[in-house]
Amino acid sequence: MIIRAVTKGVALAVLVANLPAQAQQMIYTGNTMGVGSGKCATYKMEMEVATDGNTVKGRIKQQGRPDRDFNATLASGGAIKTKVVVGGDGSMDVTGTINDKEARVSLDGYCKFDFRLTRK
Repeated sequence: MIIRAVTKGVALAVLVANLPAQAQQMIYTGNTMGVGSGKCATYKMEMEVATDGNTVKGRIKQQGRPDRDFNATLASGGAIKTKVVVGGDGSMDVTGTINDKEARVSLDGYCKFDFRLTRK
């Protein structure tokens, strides 16, 4: 009986040891001012990005506007490329790199916003 219990315990330990490691969720935040023509230089934008394995979920918030969400998949080297829908049926390109060396994301559309994100 004891041998059977020990055998089951060893089998469970081996099974757990062979499971793939879970990626830890990382959260990054930052803010920046817009660049471009018109009022772009007066627009402040905040960004929060969460990565979980290769999954990226982001949120942007421009002063006085509703939050906008985007999703992406981390490609080789941590590259991301997607779009975020903004008001008036428009969109902005979301590009950047998020890895263990850097977290930089740019929004390009009606204005350009370059973020240097910091780990939260």
